[in-house]
Amino acid sequence: MSKAGRTRAAWALGTFFGAGYFPKGPGTAGSVAAILIAWPLMIAGLTPLGFAVLSVAALAPAIWAADVVARESGRKDPQIVVVDEVLGQWLTLGGATRLNWRSLLIGLVLFRIFDILKPQPVRSLERIPGGAGIVLDDMMAGVYGAVVLFGLGWFNLY
Repeated sequence: MSKAGRTRAAWALGTFFGAGYFPKGPGTAGSVAAILIAWPLMIAGLTPLGFAVLSVAALAPAIWAADVVARESGRKDPQIVVVDEVLGQWLTLGGATRLNWRSLLIGLVLFRIFDILKPQPVRSLERIPGGAGIVLDDMMAGVYGAVVLFGLGWFNLY
């Protein structure tokens, strides 16, 4: 693939195929895009563990894409990069004790809360330079979301 092709691929992945261009709340748009993709995957039989594996498997390409978009846009953490929200959202779903519309909705809310509030070490991870810092803080927010989602499921709250 040519350099121009790799650049286009990085921007497509980094913005999660355009979700990052949503004018209001691009991070939330990225999380919603992750849930919209999760729904048919859940129906097709993807398990919570499958979502966690999917998130981790996409980590390296997401870091690469976020790094390219940040460097080319001249911004440390461009709002248009939402692939990090997608991976964090899927990692949150990895904590579900069962997948249904309620767990998807609760997972969406939990991930957005942790992504916005950035409890430690989430805030510290975003200080890592380049694409790694852009993505890893959302992965940690996803871990927090997964733990709380698991706890809620343990008590049959969804």
